[in-house]
Amino acid sequence: MDIHDPRIDPRPGGWTEFRNRSLPPVWDYELLRREAWLAKNPPVLAVVRLGARVVGALSVMVCRGWGSREFAPVSGGRFPLRWAEVYLPLLSGYPACVFDDDLDAPSRREAIREFERALRQHVGAGLLGVVYRAMNPELVPVLAGRGRVSREIDPAAVLRNTYATPAEWESSLSPEVRRYLHAGVATEAAFGRTDLDPHELAVLLNAHRARQDERAWAGGQRSRVGGLHLDTRSPIASGYLDALVRRPDVLTRTYRDGAGRLLGFNTMIDHESGCAVHHWAARPSAAGGRKGLYVDCYAKCVAHMIAARRPELTAGRAMLPEKSALGFGARSLFSVAVPRPVLGR
Repeated sequence: MDIHDPRIDPRPGGWTEFRNRSLPPVWDYELLRREAWLAKNPPVLAVVRLGARVVGALSVMVCRGWGSREFAPVSGGRFPLRWAEVYLPLLSGYPACVFDDDLDAPSRREAIREFERALRQHVGAGLLGVVYRAMNPELVPVLAGRGRVSREIDPAAVLRNTYATPAEWESSLSPEVRRYLHAGVATEAAFGRTDLDPHELAVLLNAHRARQDERAWAGGQRSRVGGLHLDTRSPIASGYLDALVRRPDVLTRTYRDGAGRLLGFNTMIDHESGCAVHHWAARPSAAGGRKGLYVDCYAKCVAHMIAARRPELTAGRAMLPEKSALGFGARSLFSVAVPRPVLGR
């Protein structure tokens, strides 16, 4: 078991081959490096090997608290208190603990315990414990054990590809939803885009996320529209988005008004195992945005899924009622908390 800090450590041997087998681009080592340098809680990468072969991995945020303003911290004192989150903050509907399909359950369980012991040594005496966020149900048995607490959390939205044409999907929607299709706004989409201003994208995306967080806590009652309880995510940096939208497996769609002002944009991850609606951001109506623009965006993503014959389209964990109206079902997810006294046991 090796733990790598993407900011300073070279890419692990065999990592590219493992990631290319099935993992989305947020696991790309260069993207992890950028994320780590631009985050308040930088991720580290734990690599599971069977001999020389990489057979599993965990992406881990080492968290220091919610009030810190320092990015890419190097240290925090002699015995800084930390906790760790096995989590993909930029793709929350996917687990940050992955194994090759042919690795059996006992081997996975031992790999998890070995990871916890290695992380305890890596972080030091201040490690309070580990939270495995957004795990698929099949991972829960290998994470479970004495002193460990698991619970089901908000599910991920999933649309299975059972459609012959986009028109067949559209016909399954209610008239109220269909009226927002084909928004009549100038749109442009391509893989590997180099024509975009990443700062413009980042400003719109972070403002959109901030509005979602405000809605999530409005009136003192939390609703799953975007905000996370005790949110440990960092703002998304323009340098990260610049690398992301240039990738050949990321489709970026932009919407602009007649004056060329950015109204909204979406990044969609495309892979033979399925597509994922990744980032989405739009101006609010009060600032000149277009109501329901996301419906047109989702329609374009569904059309790509059908045309490319991908098995599914996933869409994260937020706004589940709205996604249900677009035909999405749900995939169960669980979180498991492991306090320090039982780490590695």
